[in-house]
Amino acid sequence: MFLLYDDAGSFKTATIKSETEASLQVEAPTGKRSKIKRAQCILTFTEPSPEDLLPQAQAMAQDIDVAFLWEVAAKDEFAIGELAADYYGHAPSALETAALLCCVHEAPLYFHRRGRGMYRAAPPEILQAALAAQQKKHEQAQEQARWAQALLAGQLPDAIAQAALSLVTRPDKNTQAYKALELACQQSGATPEALLLQCGAWPDALALHRTRFLSNNFPKGTGFGALEPLAAHDDLPLAEVTAYSVDDISTTEIDDAISVHALTDGWLQIGIHVAAPALGVTRHSELDQWARQRMSTVYTPGEKIPMQPDEVIERYSLVAGEPTAALSLYIEAHGQTGEIRKHETRVERIAVAQNLRHNELDAQITLAAVSDPQASFAYDHWVKPLWSLTQAWLAMREQRRGKPESNQRADYNFYLDGPADDRNSVIHIQARHRDSPLDRIVAECMIQANRLWAEQLASHKLTGIFRSQQAARVRMGTHALPHEAIGVDTYAWCTSPLRRYVDLVNQRQLLALAQHGVSAPLIAPYQPREDDLFAVINEFESQYSTWADYQRQMERYWCLRWLAQRAVKQCQATILRDQLVRLCDIPLVLEIADLPSLQRGDEITIEILDMDELTLAVSARHVPLASEA
Repeated sequence: MFLLYDDAGSFKTATIKSETEASLQVEAPTGKRSKIKRAQCILTFTEPSPEDLLPQAQAMAQDIDVAFLWEVAAKDEFAIGELAADYYGHAPSALETAALLCCVHEAPLYFHRRGRGMYRAAPPEILQAALAAQQKKHEQAQEQARWAQALLAGQLPDAIAQAALSLVTRPDKNTQAYKALELACQQSGATPEALLLQCGAWPDALALHRTRFLSNNFPKGTGFGALEPLAAHDDLPLAEVTAYSVDDISTTEIDDAISVHALTDGWLQIGIHVAAPALGVTRHSELDQWARQRMSTVYTPGEKIPMQPDEVIERYSLVAGEPTAALSLYIEAHGQTGEIRKHETRVERIAVAQNLRHNELDAQITLAAVSDPQASFAYDHWVKPLWSLTQAWLAMREQRRGKPESNQRADYNFYLDGPADDRNSVIHIQARHRDSPLDRIVAECMIQANRLWAEQLASHKLTGIFRSQQAARVRMGTHALPHEAIGVDTYAWCTSPLRRYVDLVNQRQLLALAQHGVSAPLIAPYQPREDDLFAVINEFESQYSTWADYQRQMERYWCLRWLAQRAVKQCQATILRDQLVRLCDIPLVLEIADLPSLQRGDEITIEILDMDELTLAVSARHVPLASEA
């Protein structure tokens, strides 16, 4: 005797070897024996053989009209044997019953399973809804296939064009557009970004990079709302100093300026003057909310997204000739030894004498010029005393660090002749060495300002956001700790409040100290152990990292464009480590396989083989010297 039974929703056949009231011992066509419950049994039969029943039944089931079967089936629950008797009009054979079972079981829209071998015809309204849904699904599948074929042919269906950005940023995997794109990608082997770009969803890779970044980080646009008029701060005293700022030619957020005045016996009064937007951008104000959302200005080649509205930048930026509110740190230091005997912070207005630019002066104010006591050059009355003091301060920090500070690596400035959103804009990349005298003067003065202001906050028990480095790990926190890499006991970012939110927070505390003295800790905007201050630190670090990643991405993109615009095929590169090299003319780092054994800093020739502006990948190979070939 043979048996057809239900095994966890699938049908199997076997030979009955023995049985009890509750169970059966059976042997499968493969020879495997098992024990099953009697409740699993659907049908016993003597022919055909167990291995032939189901294949023959499934073939017969193909000829059964399931819609007609639904019409003749009982509307109440029925056993499959009962339906078989009604359908065939005679006592059905095992093969006929099994064929009907296969048909019913594989038509869940028409028949609902109610147990092993038990079914019920779907109610008419439920059946109609299910059939309509099935038809819709079928039509959707056909539409997906048409869209996928269009994408493979280089065409962009309207529905996918409208959803293109979301498909590569925040895709909804249940949509027709996503499923069609996924199907096309599977067939083509391309990524969604590459396929959509090939089909014209964006004019070029640059548009995709920018659009994706803006969509993810500025979904409401990069603009600000309407501003109320900002205070002029005309009541602040006007400082009688001659101050100069030093910045790159493209800088519009002029945060800081420096003045120097000779005292007696080699002592100098250095004024480090920092724009004071915290006077107008107060905590919890609308301007503060905008700045906090951004946390920092976003800089990329040819464009920037400011942290603060243009009106704030124009009001507080230290533009030459315009008396502007500033937080000034006056330091009395010895010009030769660097010793500081006193310092004081004031809230005032300053009128910067001139906004100096690196591109105009770096070629004149060189290391050789500042090292020659007899040399004469532009602004030498300002540069020479500051250079002497800079050298002394640097030596003091290097002594604390235990090793000299390396400033040999060049920074690179990117300039575009044309709009930043046009890939055909000509890119210029210029190196500027960090050890140039003007760079060194500004850097050293800002380090001293950040050190002394951090010291003031800590000594007066004012909470702030401090920056430290210990055991090679840089941290931000509310406690003043040493910064070993810089070589100072305390450090805090305070000198860029127009473009960094942390500096703006610290400036609010410093303003309270400058204006209210010893009572400042009681009325300062931020109090110790505020949860919100820790939230600012976390938000800033996350946002700052995001902006830095995008800046690196766009600088790499424009490095590729620089190579393409100049049709560079071979160029020089310097070994960094292992298989990594950096091009000598631009800050592009590549990985080159099969490099010979070379030392860090060795220069080699490489050949550019291929570049991908979408993935920003570059393929290159080492070109050996004739003596190596």
